[in-house]
Amino acid sequence: MSGRVGIVIVSHSADVARGAADMVRQMVGPEVKLAHCGGAPGGGLGTDVAAILAAIGAAWSAAGVAILFDLGGAETNSEMAIELLPAERRGRVAICRAPVVEGAVIASVEAAGGATLAEVRAAAEALSA
Repeated sequence: MSGRVGIVIVSHSADVARGAADMVRQMVGPEVKLAHCGGAPGGGLGTDVAAILAAIGAAWSAAGVAILFDLGGAETNSEMAIELLPAERRGRVAICRAPVVEGAVIASVEAAGGATLAEVRAAAEALSA
């Protein structure tokens, strides 16, 4: 599993993040490290840089980590989390601009098949093309 790209799902809603992760798990199984986070620290809608950092850590793989997000604030906080990573890890994390649920499924299928981080990102982002 450590040789496969990890996947992080970031949503403004804890329920959406959990639901997308559950769907990925049911479709892909345990072949890929998968983490999710969602909701504001005090509850309600929002995202949290610390939670995103923790999710990146949980999904970490030497092959890298692909992040899928739902809305612009989740993207911004994901970018901030990446900036807080040690320098040697920053280049191994990619933000995928793709529909969060469909993108997470496609990215995970690609990762399970051994695709590189660039290939995982390209497959997810092809959904938006």
